Amino acid sequence: MHLELEDPYVVVYRQIHALVDSEARLVELLERSSCYGGSAWARYHYSRGPLIQSSRNLGDWFRYMLKPGNANLDLISSQRSAGIESVLVKGGEVEITYAGLGGGGVGATLSRAKAGDVLRYEVTECGGGRVARGTIVLPRRERLIIGVDDTDSKTTGATWALIHNIASKVDRPEARYISHSLVQLFPVPTKTQNCVSTAVEFACLPGRAESMLADFMALLKKYTVSEQTGMAVFRDFDPSSLLAYAQRCKRERVQYEDALEAAREAGVQILMNGQGLIGAVAALPFCARPDESIVPGMK
Repeated sequence: MHLELEDPYVVVYRQIHALVDSEARLVELLERSSCYGGSAWARYHYSRGPLIQSSRNLGDWFRYMLKPGNANLDLISSQRSAGIESVLVKGGEVEITYAGLGGGGVGATLSRAKAGDVLRYEVTECGGGRVARGTIVLPRRERLIIGVDDTDSKTTGATWALIHNIASKVDRPEARYISHSLVQLFPVPTKTQNCVSTAVEFACLPGRAESMLADFMALLKKYTVSEQTGMAVFRDFDPSSLLAYAQRCKRERVQYEDALEAAREAGVQILMNGQGLIGAVAALPFCARPDESIVPGMK
């Protein structure tokens, strides 16, 4: 057998997205890795750059909270070998410029330039001891979070599995499925089994999420086995205004009217209004926090 590598020194990221807040003061960069080790190396070096507010990874997604602007990285071999040099929000597009030395320069250019959902790119020559730079242009995206609870019965299904499968099915270029969290709630007497709700996160092009939402709700109505399903949608950058309500739902039994009030105050859209809405709204602020969301509340 004659084997060949198409591009032996390039490991292309699967997807890259830029979520931007309404005032363009923060950009969350999401990179879906094809090689965890390489992305972990990048995160270590990138996180030392002045434009990085914070960084973390969830599975194969590496997430950077960025402050728009330009920076002098002062790259040093083996210490800070690569980083993000500029973040610019220009209308409906976001330009990210990476720079790196040696192998870090390859990652900073070709590995990201060829990723899914990149609109266009410019790269310099890379490899060896030179500094390489690459600018990728991404569509500006918005965060959309869906919370769901009460889809199962004592004998059928689990909400978290159904919601993951639906989110995977409705994933599309204009509304990318990004994260999934199981949210442990207070075990009320009306629970089916474990009293867990679910939040899923999408990175959406502005004004392009409606068909995804319609398909999501159609599948949810088709496959839920409960008449009390709740589905809530949050369309903003930061859902933390709902955290106090969500923590209450972890510690104690909460009334349906409390869920309606919390949803109204936070601008949450209610698409299915069964009793499961209590847990659906509580799931929203635990978006992209799956290690915290599974922890029971403390009285």
